Amino acid sequence: MSHVTLVRHGQANTAARDERSYDRLSDLGRQQARWLGEHMRGTGERFARAYRGTLTRHRETAEEMALGLEVVADARLNELEYFTMAQLCAEQHGVAMPESREAFILHLPRLFTIWREGGLEGAPESFESFESRVGEALHEIACGEGRAVVVTSGGLIGMAMRVTMGLGMGALAHACLAIENSSVHRFQPLATGLALTQFNAVPHLEAPGRAYARTHL
Repeated sequence: MSHVTLVRHGQANTAARDERSYDRLSDLGRQQARWLGEHMRGTGERFARAYRGTLTRHRETAEEMALGLEVVADARLNELEYFTMAQLCAEQHGVAMPESREAFILHLPRLFTIWREGGLEGAPESFESFESRVGEALHEIACGEGRAVVVTSGGLIGMAMRVTMGLGMGALAHACLAIENSSVHRFQPLATGLALTQFNAVPHLEAPGRAYARTHL
């Protein structure tokens, strides 16, 4: 098995209230991705393979990182449809969509629980389907030759942690809430499977004058 590095996309459209509107990088998101690519090249980080989801923000992040590799697009690496499910949750359970980060922190674990219990009629996919596709994609990438980098989204990274570490629902929600834009997460192969060795690293944003560029949404 090979080392796998997951990268969350750069900041997207923070004012969006639906999937389509959210799916594009902001100017800051592009800069975050460029800084990450520069940092990796500057530290001698080399990858044999590169992957991304098929969403626009995944493609734009990979392009700005300038990985120097052919990047394989795989829809299994796409994010869960948070906005779609939040709207369904509001309509079916009276749980209002959050208007602030503080409200979002309370909303996400409740949404995840309702989703997992099958309480969202018409959801784009089931919780079990999301968990399965993430596990399958991660396993296949880890079985390839050489180190791999994957540009994806926060929800998928959180689910990768659940798959490899057995996180409960509360811990899964907390992990997703903590993940920063353009952050790096690494999994190391062991005889018994993949182990998380780095979580939420943003070394490219730790230089003086870049504190403003650390974002979650």
